Amino acid sequence: MTCVPAPTGRGRYRVPDTDPEPATDATIAAFLDHLRHERGLSPHTVVAYARDLQRLRAGFAGAWPELDPATLRRIAAGLARGGSNPRTIQRFLSAVRSFGAWAVREGLLEHNPGASLRGPKLGRPLPRGLDVDQAGRAMAQPGRDALELRDRAMLELFYSSGLRLSELTGLDLGSLDLEAGLVRVLGKGRRERTVPVGRLAREALRAWLALRPGWAAPDEGALFVSRRGGRLGNRAVQSRLALAGLRAGLGERLHPHRLRHAFASHMLESSGDLRAVQELLGHADLATTQIYTHLDFQHLAQVYDNAHPRARRKAGSTVRLHGTRLPRDEPA
Repeated sequence: MTCVPAPTGRGRYRVPDTDPEPATDATIAAFLDHLRHERGLSPHTVVAYARDLQRLRAGFAGAWPELDPATLRRIAAGLARGGSNPRTIQRFLSAVRSFGAWAVREGLLEHNPGASLRGPKLGRPLPRGLDVDQAGRAMAQPGRDALELRDRAMLELFYSSGLRLSELTGLDLGSLDLEAGLVRVLGKGRRERTVPVGRLAREALRAWLALRPGWAAPDEGALFVSRRGGRLGNRAVQSRLALAGLRAGLGERLHPHRLRHAFASHMLESSGDLRAVQELLGHADLATTQIYTHLDFQHLAQVYDNAHPRARRKAGSTVRLHGTRLPRDEPA
């Protein structure tokens, strides 16, 4: 395979016309460099792109200008036959479309071969939420030592402010203003937002900050640190939250995104303000936030069952509202 170099004066990346090793294709490497340094995507996201583009390379050994929609359909069909789920195939095609659009801008391709391709339809898996009582049990962790106080502070901050895992582990001391009750967060696409921190979360954070100097290395600026003194990593946070969920008897694994969903759904149930929840979550698109409307309808269904005088459920008699089963008294 020979890579086509970008024309002089047009492309920002010089792609050599040598034959690179399959795992280090120079065109793919230049695209990943663009994702890191120009689009500012997270290392995790860049790795996902790299994995999908290596799938592309495994199924296509020609020069990039020879890549066409029929080849992409063949590769996608092979993924399906191999047992890949629809979401994996969708992500693969999305990565290929992004790669193709970049290659067109850089003069490496005349047309984006993935522009017209769409993957299999996805169901809409809905989040497993926590009700308010479950969230309260999760927050009620012991606070006997620095480890437990740190874990409680993390739990409270996740639930109070709706943070993503990478947002929490990326926090520095300077990100937090406890007097104002605010935390400054760097989200996806390096978009910065400031979100409120509730009273109980502020109390838990103060308790942790009083003991943090005994753990943190002298030059460590991270808000949450490990016993070794360095910034706490994503896997460590996931492990500690899973343990907290077991202690609380939640029955299912507690993870950061479950707390983020609980934050969003409880805010929406109380306020009904989807736009405000969108801002707090840091979603660029309102459609991403609208998945929480399903959880809100679940809440409304429960209110209806408990409060409406004619809400007596008959066996097998239900009506659907936005995918939520609501009782009805009469046949359709």
